[in-house]
Amino acid sequence: MVLPIFFLLLIVTQAWSVRPQQLQQQGKNIFILAGQSNMAGRGGVVNNTITGIATWDGIVPPQCSPNPSILKLSTNLTWVLAQEPLHSDIDFNKINGVGPGMAFANYVLGKDPNFGIIGLVPCAVGGTKISLWEKGTFLYKQMMKRTQASVQNGGTIQALLWYQGESDTESQEDAKSYKAKLQKFFLDVRDDLQSPMLPIIQVALASGSGPFIEIVREAQMGIDLMNLRTIDAKGLPLEPDNLHLTTAAQVQLGKMFADTFLKFLPSGPIVSPIRSSAPRNSSNFVVNILIAPLFLCIRMILFLTNIV
Repeated sequence: MVLPIFFLLLIVTQAWSVRPQQLQQQGKNIFILAGQSNMAGRGGVVNNTITGIATWDGIVPPQCSPNPSILKLSTNLTWVLAQEPLHSDIDFNKINGVGPGMAFANYVLGKDPNFGIIGLVPCAVGGTKISLWEKGTFLYKQMMKRTQASVQNGGTIQALLWYQGESDTESQEDAKSYKAKLQKFFLDVRDDLQSPMLPIIQVALASGSGPFIEIVREAQMGIDLMNLRTIDAKGLPLEPDNLHLTTAAQVQLGKMFADTFLKFLPSGPIVSPIRSSAPRNSSNFVVNILIAPLFLCIRMILFLTNIV
């Protein structure tokens, strides 16, 4: 009697031990994070006035803390636990700090604890104009490659989160051509992902590296596409460089992203054509891998008890 029960308990223990690895293989709610430095995150990054060397203060607010239900696609296309700085292996030529991605994901899970696993796909690179994101460019191809890789083992592309345009404020020509280029970029992304209604949340600039900020802002807010929402970062606090959002501002921006995304959802995550065949809801997996063996164990113990 003791020996069979021992083996049954061993089965349950083994089922429990595979849970973390198996959970990562379940369907994820995937979000593309793209744009330039304020999406990559410069919160807490300050230039030393004497040496000119930029450093990150290393402060991670609680709203941006790691969460077992928040993963990120690393530069080698594997899923890892997401943590700040989220873009450190993507925007590797710059010093990265806090961005909006972690705050966004934590706010979504805070509002809906049953939302499931969130998979963040960092793609932003600082100092990039919209022309560097046109279809066929390196950044565009890299974003598509990472996005396609993100759904290979289960997942649904839920939205593109986009924050870019500061570099296009430097010349009037770039600023005036921005609207047409940005709209084409959004349409190209949807077309290449075969998701014509893919939700896109873009940020209207809080700052810029040139004098034509208002032209770019007007272009951003003037694009009229279905399932496109624009959140306004104007007025959020900036670092001493008057270009990059502070850590507190990035936390606020993450909340704005989350609130806007959740308004898309009548009762559950948007179903995008870009998904794998793996089940999305990890709670069903937990029932199957943990609870079912436990019930089997109980039934076998009762059976063995009756025949002894």
